Amino acid sequence: MVYEFLADGFEIVEAMFPVDVMRRAGIEVKTVGIAGTRVTSSAGVTVEADLDGRAFVLPEDAELVVLPGGMPGTTNLLACDAVKKALAEAKKRGIFAAAICAAPWVLDANGLLDGKTATMYPTMHEHMEHGNFTGEPVERDGKIITGRGAGVAMEFGLALVAALRGEETAEKVRGSIYPIR
Repeated sequence: MVYEFLADGFEIVEAMFPVDVMRRAGIEVKTVGIAGTRVTSSAGVTVEADLDGRAFVLPEDAELVVLPGGMPGTTNLLACDAVKKALAEAKKRGIFAAAICAAPWVLDANGLLDGKTATMYPTMHEHMEHGNFTGEPVERDGKIITGRGAGVAMEFGLALVAALRGEETAEKVRGSIYPIR
């Protein structure tokens, strides 16, 4: 099971495209609203999260924790105790953690990027204390997957699918949404 945290001010493309891609691959995904189930994106689009995250504890079935970027969504994730606890559990259990755009900041602040290769939105590097940042569209280093921004949301989502279900599954999903002639 994948758990994606949503905070007010999240970037909708970075959140919803990966959810869509993973669900197309047959991966169960639950969205978790950190302040309740109604969450408003940075573009003013309100969505209904699957779970209320105010008392959230990462379940044993977790395979991946995902953090979309956006502002102030990222700073809201950064301040959220449930997110901090979920990331600590992900690190302890050795499960995947992924973030896109500004949200790798949250991974970094919680000790998940120490010695890791990562990418993020270029102007966010000033907040980072750990990790080796490449500027590539998507990076995977062990159990950490990062994406540069909204423009690579499809590639980021497909990287999540590949990590959980293999490259072949990711390529099937890619072909279903972006047919090659």
